[in-house]
Amino acid sequence: MNFLSIFDVIGPNMIGPSSSHTAGAASIGLFVSKMFARPIKKAVFTLYGSFAQTYQGHGTDRALLGGVLGFETDDPRIRDAFTIAEERGIAYEFIADEKTATVHPNTADILLEDPDGYTLLVRGESIGGGKMQIVRINQIEVAFTGEYSTLICAQRDVPGVITHISSCLSAYNVNIAFMRLFREKKGTTAYTVIESDEWIPDEILEDIKSSPNIQDLMSVSYTHLRAHETGAYL
Repeated sequence: MNFLSIFDVIGPNMIGPSSSHTAGAASIGLFVSKMFARPIKKAVFTLYGSFAQTYQGHGTDRALLGGVLGFETDDPRIRDAFTIAEERGIAYEFIADEKTATVHPNTADILLEDPDGYTLLVRGESIGGGKMQIVRINQIEVAFTGEYSTLICAQRDVPGVITHISSCLSAYNVNIAFMRLFREKKGTTAYTVIESDEWIPDEILEDIKSSPNIQDLMSVSYTHLRAHETGAYL
C-alpha cells in the first residue's frame, strides 16, 4: 500500500474544480513546455478517456493550454488561457478522441511546434491529487513523474553514451536519484531519463552535447532545489 500524505488527499493549490482534470492537466502542460524550451507557434492537444468526455466542463482545455503558456496550477491566468494564447500569437487546437483506449483515463497528447517547424510530441497522464506522469516522448514509451529535476537525453542507442552522460553528471557532482533507458529496439533512437534531487546546472548540457551520439537534450530543473543549495529564495 502506497503512503498518502494529507496533500495527496486535499490536492494542490489550484484554479479549477478538479485536481485531476485541471491541476493535473496544468502540471502536464507546464512540464511539457519546459521540455520544449523553445518559442511556441502551435499547440495541439489530443484528449483521451474522461479528459475527452469532460474537458470543457472541467476546464481541462484551459488548464492544459495554461500550463503550456507557463502558468502554475494556482495561477488565475489559467481562466484566460485562450485569450492570452491568441494575444501571444499561439495557435491551439483540441481533439477529443473517445475511441482510442489508453492505460489511464486522464490522458493527453501535447504536440508543440516552434516557428522553425521543430516539433515535440509528449503524452502525459494526470494520476490524481494534481500529480502527473510522462509516459511517451514522440513514439517511445517512457515513465517518469517530473517530481525531480529531470534530464532527458535523446540519443543513438550505441555503446558508451550512458557512460558519457554519467561522467558529465559526476563532473558537476550531480547526484542521480533515478536513471533509466527507454527505447523501441536496439540500435535506434533511445531516451535516457535522469532524475535528480539537486539542481542540474546549465553548463552540464553543453558537455553532454559534445558527444555526436546525443541527438537532443531536454532539462527541467526546479528553482526550489537551487534555492535550497544556495540558501537563496528564487
